[in-house]
Amino acid sequence: MKSDASERRPQGRGATLSPDNRYSPIARTEIDDGWGSLDASLEPLVTTLTVDTSRSVISYNTSPDVGFDRSINPYRGCEHGCVYCFARPTHAYLDLSPGLDFESRLFYKPDAPDLLRRELAAPRYECAPIAVGIITDAYQPVERRLGLTRRILEVLLEARHPFTIVTKSALIERDLDLLAEAARRNLVGVAVSVTTLRRDLARRMEPRAAAPQRRLETIRALSAAGVPVTVLAAPLIPVLTDTELEDILGQARAAGAGAAGYVLLRLPLELKEMFRDWLAAHEPLKVGHVMSRVQDTRGGKDYQAEFGARMRGTGDYAAIIAQRFRLCAKKLGYGEFPDLDGARFRKPATGPQMSLF
Repeated sequence: MKSDASERRPQGRGATLSPDNRYSPIARTEIDDGWGSLDASLEPLVTTLTVDTSRSVISYNTSPDVGFDRSINPYRGCEHGCVYCFARPTHAYLDLSPGLDFESRLFYKPDAPDLLRRELAAPRYECAPIAVGIITDAYQPVERRLGLTRRILEVLLEARHPFTIVTKSALIERDLDLLAEAARRNLVGVAVSVTTLRRDLARRMEPRAAAPQRRLETIRALSAAGVPVTVLAAPLIPVLTDTELEDILGQARAAGAGAAGYVLLRLPLELKEMFRDWLAAHEPLKVGHVMSRVQDTRGGKDYQAEFGARMRGTGDYAAIIAQRFRLCAKKLGYGEFPDLDGARFRKPATGPQMSLF
């Protein structure tokens, strides 16, 4: 007899299902052998850290759906454990599961600041805004101990290089000194993701991220320090959280957010099965309704990967959400994300020799 995955999951973690990654030649499942081995509660899942030996730190993309062509991700995997995270399937490249492995088996780049300094100093490097922590949160809990993100910001600030940050962590407040200085030079914009204002839902859906109200306080702190802040209602989940859109925008505006955006739920690859399993465990009466509406926005499928559709969806339901967002943002007086200044960029020093200029 198979075990019920929803009854056997570590506390404080988001995934209810840990499928083998799509490249794995084997598939595993729990089977009751009659000795009660599946009756015992699971031990707490310990987060492990492994050094990422990548030789570069800036990743480039050509996607027309995002407003940047380069990014830095100090970490691979994310301890926040957000069940909906579109980046979960990337753990397959490491021969790991997008489930609990993604949120407990983390990789970090200890030499990321040095690699960044070297890449910025390259003769052919041309300055354009860098998105920090766009795949996995650069301010996830392990950053408190390792401090990689802060060191990266120090290099960017030294080079007068423009950058953006997306986070759902209050830990970003630790770096208000650097962010405020960057803001005075028009070098930074921060986006804070708010998925829901319901604490009970947030605890189950994104168990190790900051509470919703704490994120609003972070928006207030950043705004008070002069840092341009955008609120992202992301991901917006049909039926489950889309009814909160106006409340999220309203409370974020009151906290000081100057711009706003949203992204519709994305369920690439293994995430389709994982999100369904999570719904069955936590919102069993809404599984059919949520997935039906998701498919309404994805051409009858669980996901559309095409540029131009993957972020906002298609169809009547997606159009209604887009119209609600436009009307609410206009009513609340939201502006545009600021244009950052890259004209003052200067290549950072890479050795003891000082520049003649």
